[in-house]
Amino acid sequence: MKAHDGIYIDGAWRPAAGQDVIEVVNPADEQVIGAVPAGTALDVDTAVRAARAALPGWAATPPAERAARLAALRDVLAARKDEIAETVTAELGSPLPFSQAVHAAVPIAVAGSYAELAASYVFEEKVGNSTVHQEPVGVVGAITPWNYPLHQVVAKVAPALAAGCTVVLKPAEDTPLVAQLFAEAVHEAGVPAGVFNLVTGLGPVAGQALAEHPGVDLVSFTGSTAVGRQIGAIAGAAIKKVALELGGKSANVILPGADLARAVNVGVANVMSNSGQTCSAWTRMLVHRDRYDEAVALTAAAAAKYADRIGPLVNGKQQQRVRGYIEQGVAEGARLVAGGPEAPRERGYWVSPTVFADVTPDMTIAQEEIFGPVLSILRYEDEEDALRIANGTVYGLAGAVWAAEEAEAVAFARRMETGQVDINGGRFNPLAPFGGYKQSGVGRELGTHGLAEYLQTKSLQF
Repeated sequence: MKAHDGIYIDGAWRPAAGQDVIEVVNPADEQVIGAVPAGTALDVDTAVRAARAALPGWAATPPAERAARLAALRDVLAARKDEIAETVTAELGSPLPFSQAVHAAVPIAVAGSYAELAASYVFEEKVGNSTVHQEPVGVVGAITPWNYPLHQVVAKVAPALAAGCTVVLKPAEDTPLVAQLFAEAVHEAGVPAGVFNLVTGLGPVAGQALAEHPGVDLVSFTGSTAVGRQIGAIAGAAIKKVALELGGKSANVILPGADLARAVNVGVANVMSNSGQTCSAWTRMLVHRDRYDEAVALTAAAAAKYADRIGPLVNGKQQQRVRGYIEQGVAEGARLVAGGPEAPRERGYWVSPTVFADVTPDMTIAQEEIFGPVLSILRYEDEEDALRIANGTVYGLAGAVWAAEEAEAVAFARRMETGQVDINGGRFNPLAPFGGYKQSGVGRELGTHGLAEYLQTKSLQF
């Protein structure tokens, strides 16, 4: 795979300050496919200085021109969609059809949505004798995860640029190649030098340096709740704005009278997508006791179909972590009805699609984010019991409700403590706000709510 041996700062590729590199490994066969610089705190400082220098000019650029650069970026990404998909497949292990349909297509759509929003957003309004003005928050430090390596980049960088902010991006070390491709696309789209900068590197080095840097006005992070706490503490000490999209343990609630077969099939597909490496995955299926056994049989059969459809996990550490959770589920008394901890292939970081029945709400696999192709089926007695179980974790990122009548599902969804709920299989909407309650994070991404994260408010009284 193509890999730059430098970092992208102030509109050009340049050598990193140190000599260390990060090898990129294909998780399907454990072969090294490239290497990128392991950026240092000095590299982060250089990038932040470039972003600060570019900030006044970009913030003063008319929204229509910022929109034009984002539209050009969308077009460049669209022209390179096949290369994007192939790159993500190589470094993440995602099957190529999924990479094409999700990892490439969704970021292109999101980039396009912000091109339109930058042109139409009302940055100034009259309120009584005041003019209320929305202006960019400043320099953004964006730290992105490996599970949706381009989507998460675009979901942060596009609204930041639309708002008039400048950006320093530190992508995940497991999937840096598509971030380099994104930097090439930014350059080709004509975004001015210094407005976007890329420093590859390790989280405890480059990521921490970016979060701590006094020249960064907002840190936008997607990843684990544990790291989110650290970033929140760093930002809090500096009174610095943060946007945190963290973990999830989302509930798929199937109410009596719902189309059980459809709810199960869609629910299993949701969990198995991206090999279960999705923070918003509906990893807890809640079924009424009267149809529990039927649901278990349907779920086991549906999961078996994914044995040859899903890819590996991103690395060996993640594979061992997920297998450990499966072993813990068995040890705590849950019943395996599909899959298990045994690796299905000798090479690569594979885990079988796994389903547990007889899971109780207090079990570890029902409380902690596993981040793999593992689904737990829980039994509930009545609607209040289902609500108690659904809300009974520290997370609140996403979820689903199925019912015979839409109004019934909506009424239940309104009482769920979570940021986004799909009703009877509702489709993904790239304009709808995405983010969590409780320990699933702070702030929202996508659409106008995502743009607002990168703005601050000033009022002028007359």
